[in-house]
Amino acid sequence: MTAVKHKKARPTLDSVLRRAHLSVSLIAVLAAGLTLTAVALLALRVYSDQNLRLVARSMSYTVEAAVVFGDPIAAKEALALIGVNEDIDQAWVKDKEGKILARWERGEHGTRYYIERALTGWMLPKSLAFPITHDEQEIGSIELVPHSRSLLPFLLTGLSCLLGCLALSLAVAVRLSRRMEIDITAPLRNLAETAHRVRRDRSFELRVPSANIAELNQINDDFNALLDELEAWQSHLQKENASLSHKANHDSLTGLSNRSFMEAELDRAISEARISNGKVAMLFLDSDRFKYINDTYGHAAGDRVLVTIAARIKQQLREGDLVARLGGDEFAILLKPLRHSSDAMHIADNIIAVMSQAIDLPTGNSIVTSLTIGVAVFPDHAVDSASLVGAADEAMYRAKQTQRGTREVARLPYNHIQP
Repeated sequence: MTAVKHKKARPTLDSVLRRAHLSVSLIAVLAAGLTLTAVALLALRVYSDQNLRLVARSMSYTVEAAVVFGDPIAAKEALALIGVNEDIDQAWVKDKEGKILARWERGEHGTRYYIERALTGWMLPKSLAFPITHDEQEIGSIELVPHSRSLLPFLLTGLSCLLGCLALSLAVAVRLSRRMEIDITAPLRNLAETAHRVRRDRSFELRVPSANIAELNQINDDFNALLDELEAWQSHLQKENASLSHKANHDSLTGLSNRSFMEAELDRAISEARISNGKVAMLFLDSDRFKYINDTYGHAAGDRVLVTIAARIKQQLREGDLVARLGGDEFAILLKPLRHSSDAMHIADNIIAVMSQAIDLPTGNSIVTSLTIGVAVFPDHAVDSASLVGAADEAMYRAKQTQRGTREVARLPYNHIQP
């Protein structure tokens, strides 16, 4: 079997923009922080080098006399006097032959001292040698090893500022992403949701709200214009479909239902009657003397007679009943639901009675015609739609043979006749 590949969830535009904002902010702040830190360290190195030279010069003046007289105690006191107040870790005084006359070393050896010493050795000069002169003659030298006590606080302060800038940039990025969500992603989300609902529900009446950004608002306007065209086209198609459906199911002259629609409704009515143990009646109607009217007064007069018959039949029916023109001068009526079989006879009698009124023809003449009706009731006279139609048709022909303009009821089937 082929393994079903699950589609990887795609990121939303909000998350993409948020990550982009955060990434740009972090990169910008880190770059700016590192650049400023590098520049500050370079400036600090230059400053420390100059400061170390000044301290060396000051110490050389101080220990000059001690070197001239070869007094190591005085030289050490002079070194300590200046070194304890300056960023000096170690200092040596050497005579002209390079022998160490005096040495001073800072006495602090805590954790901070070793951290500061490591930072100093990494960022500042290792040591500095400066000559000691007397009467413009070099009588010795002094060598200093720097120890910056302000370097660690400086770095901690810089790191704190960098972290603060990072936090501030994150807050600004979140704020901008939310603002962008309102200005960009919210209109796009509205557009996507509207397009999805239109595709899923065919809701062409929906419209996308306006956006604050001109380009997005133009897209929304174009999409709404497209929806206007689709809505108009859908309305046109619905009207066309309704018109075609009506034409397919109705007679063009009388506006009544046609044979196919009547047959479908009859099948449905019988199915419902079986479920509810109800009754359904079928009336077959045939116009008397129609051929004579058509041949004598013309087709226009025949059409007037058919339209008038259709209108008079509809006036006698109840809500829910259905009348159809089967073709020519034949009509059929479906009575549903039917409480009593006698109701069908009563409606048939009313239709026969109303046909006694004269019909005005286009020629100016008036004519009286009649209808012959056959009545069949389900389940009294038939067990299905085909046999019900046959029973009503047979009853109508019996009525014609007996007397035109009357009605006859279908015969009971053999299995209903008592011996």
